[in-house]
Amino acid sequence: MRSFVRRGGRITAGQQRALERLWPRFGVDPGQGPVDLPALFGRDAPLTLEIGFGNGESLAWQAERMPERDFIGIEVHRPGVGHLLGELERRGLRNVRVFNEDAVEVLETRIPPASLDTVQVFFPDPWHKKRHHKRRLIRPDFVRLLASRLRPDGRLHLATDWEDYARQMLEVMAACADLFAPEGPQPLDSRPPARPATRFERRGERRGHRVSDLLYRRTGVAVSR
Repeated sequence: MRSFVRRGGRITAGQQRALERLWPRFGVDPGQGPVDLPALFGRDAPLTLEIGFGNGESLAWQAERMPERDFIGIEVHRPGVGHLLGELERRGLRNVRVFNEDAVEVLETRIPPASLDTVQVFFPDPWHKKRHHKRRLIRPDFVRLLASRLRPDGRLHLATDWEDYARQMLEVMAACADLFAPEGPQPLDSRPPARPATRFERRGERRGHRVSDLLYRRTGVAVSR
């Protein structure tokens, strides 16, 4: 079951030009088998994966401030991908690569086991109607998939501005306590400085939503899926 709807959306002329010009530089084409990540970036560096990066504002912000790290972004909506590509060129960044595919498929087939240092999922689609909760991304099977791709002591950072989704995330992570240990109180007392405020977050706060950041460390327990 998909956790997203592939909306067409309106793509601007600038975003389309960015996709055409910059995808060969930053994009990862569909393929079979795990990607050689050091070859993809031309170096072996700590690797952060952001799932559902929206317009890429947090991803570009982090990549610019942490040039010693490499970043992979996954997003299904082409306007957001085009916006990010333009930002990467504008900021002169070289440490980001992008997938325009379903995150589950990318994780299952393209990302090697135990290759990631950090996974972040910021403000995933809340599917706020109760009958749609089954479409939410953060489920035990998905968390176990993430665990299989994170190195021991790797970090998982989740954020949402929907209180019932935060509660569900806490329940899911409690069910996966053998694989992830909480880092500090859950949710955190405040937004970690390494995560910039996003437009989704600002919009939620204007609506009176409380933002919850959840932070976990990968244990050394092997994954059984």
